[in-house]
This record gives sequence, C-alpha cells and structure tokens, in this order.
Amino acid sequence: MNSRLMLVIGAMAGVATAAVAATAGAPTDPQIAHIAYTAGNLDIAAAKQALAKSHDPQVRDFAQLMLRDHEAVNVQALALVKKLGVTPEANGTSQALEQQAAATMRRLASLQGSAFDRAYVANEAAFHKAVNAALADTLVPSAQNGELKALLETGLTLFKEHQAHAEHLAAKV
Repeated sequence: MNSRLMLVIGAMAGVATAAVAATAGAPTDPQIAHIAYTAGNLDIAAAKQALAKSHDPQVRDFAQLMLRDHEAVNVQALALVKKLGVTPEANGTSQALEQQAAATMRRLASLQGSAFDRAYVANEAAFHKAVNAALADTLVPSAQNGELKALLETGLTLFKEHQAHAEHLAAKV
C-alpha cells in the first residue's frame, strides 16, 4: 500500500480516536447511545458504497458482513433506547465522526478498482481500531446503564473480529 494512503488512514484513525476523547468529561448514556449508533450507521454507509463500487468478491463479502452486522447491532441499540426511554443525544464526538466519514466517503468515491478496494479495506481496519479503542477505553467504562454497557461489550467483541478481518483482508487486496 502506498505511503500517502497509509498517512491518510493513520490520520483518520487519529481523528476518530480524538473525536471520542473530545467529549467533555465522561459521556452520558444518551451521548454514548448516539456515538455508538452513529458509528454503526457510518459503517453501514461505507459498506453500501463498497457494494456499489467494488467488483472484488472478498471485498464485497466483507462489505456484506459489515452491512449485516452493523444493521443488526443498530436494531438492538434502537430497541434498547426505546425500552429504556432514552433519547440519543447528538454531541461533539458523533458530529466529528460524521464529518470525518463524509470526507472519507468523498475520497473513496473518487477511487476505482483495486485502489478503491485497498482504501476501503484499510479505512475499515483503521475505523474499527479507533472505534474499538473508544469502546474499550471510554464508552463501556462510562456507560451507567447495565444493559447499555452489556450491548457495548457485545459490540466490542464483534467489532474486534471485524478489525481482525479487515486487517487480514488488507494484506491480501
């Protein structure tokens, strides 16, 4: 993978990590719910973009997995916030994630073929690494509600598998 792409991917991971750290103090449960749901939606959008652009069977299979798993987790998250009567609260972290993802989607949209595949998979590895760090270091420890904490922990386990899959795939495309 070229060094310019690696610098961009590294910078994106840093922005995602910094975005989560930027929440003043410990995030509240409504903020955590919004951050987690936003991250899931962003990965769903990235998967849809990959399915529209990629012709590589391995990349398409990975994108299908991201779409299926993140949609399922978001359905669980929505059911939980409804059950708890919690309204997810937009915050600086979720807004920063959305801005970063929009820039990434625009950059990926300009790529074709194997260049797109490499960039998409590298971004997925970096994004999952950053989100997993935020979950483990900030979101799970800050969650006050036990059911929310359990859902985040389940998501972290799944997303660690996504990260490993993306890293493995990145070495192949």
